[in-house]
Amino acid sequence: MQMQFEDMKAKIEGGNGFIAALDQSGGSTPKALKGYGIEEDAWTNEEEMFGLIHAMRSRIITSPVFSGEKVLGAILFERTMDGEAGGKSVPQALIERGVVPFIKIDKGLEDEANGVQLMKPNPGLDTLLHRAKALGVFGTKERSVINLANREGIAAVVRQQFEVGQQVLAAGLVPIIEPEVNIKSPERAEADQILLEEILKNLDAMTGDDKVMLKLSLPVKAGLFDPLVDHPRVLRVVALSGGFSRSEACVELAKNRGIIASFSRALLNDLRHQMSDDEFNASLGEAIDEIHGASTKKAA
Repeated sequence: MQMQFEDMKAKIEGGNGFIAALDQSGGSTPKALKGYGIEEDAWTNEEEMFGLIHAMRSRIITSPVFSGEKVLGAILFERTMDGEAGGKSVPQALIERGVVPFIKIDKGLEDEANGVQLMKPNPGLDTLLHRAKALGVFGTKERSVINLANREGIAAVVRQQFEVGQQVLAAGLVPIIEPEVNIKSPERAEADQILLEEILKNLDAMTGDDKVMLKLSLPVKAGLFDPLVDHPRVLRVVALSGGFSRSEACVELAKNRGIIASFSRALLNDLRHQMSDDEFNASLGEAIDEIHGASTKKAA
């Protein structure tokens, strides 16, 4: 029985697991490939580079350990969504494994102003949303960055995120709103607090009965985001690893009830191109188990 939209929604809302972030895009692709053990001299143009990263993602998606039992969803880069894995479209391959597909929709960040980086304009968004919906994608993800505890800047980030989120909802998809607080910020705790207040304002102002998801940096103060976890307009709160190592991110995650992981680097860190399939699957399985544990078993 294949998951339909309502099945996916129920899985994301109540499932025991986490969301894998497989959405490194153009600018971060060489770095992701280097981490995977493929040096920059392995490709001569962008097409070949994307071919290599696609092969890596296909290997992850088709691995026997990557299933809906522990991985609730996966966030894809647009080119990955349009590609194939195991002879099927990537969203379809994921759905058949019980994994809910999402797509990254932002076009990168503006230069910093007021201590934050807003998302760049995205005129082709409606077309992309329409295409994603047709491929069976459930939701989207959009990222902005907060570097300082500037209320005006943070309010602008959250406002823009919710405006784009409304566009996503109108297309019949569920948005993951991601205003990332830079974990290296000297004003991180203050930024967390302002962000909480601004998100609550925007959630309370939503009309109708739509729900959004939130992807947030793990807060300095454990439990700070409890009001978001409990909010009737929030389908699920997920956390990014944000530069923490996997073990650090898992320790912080376990302190926050109701929040599950949506890790990228912390999930893929130990995988290498040179590994045999058995080694690759064992390494990926270990990462999945650790992240699943921190998402589902919370510290007292």
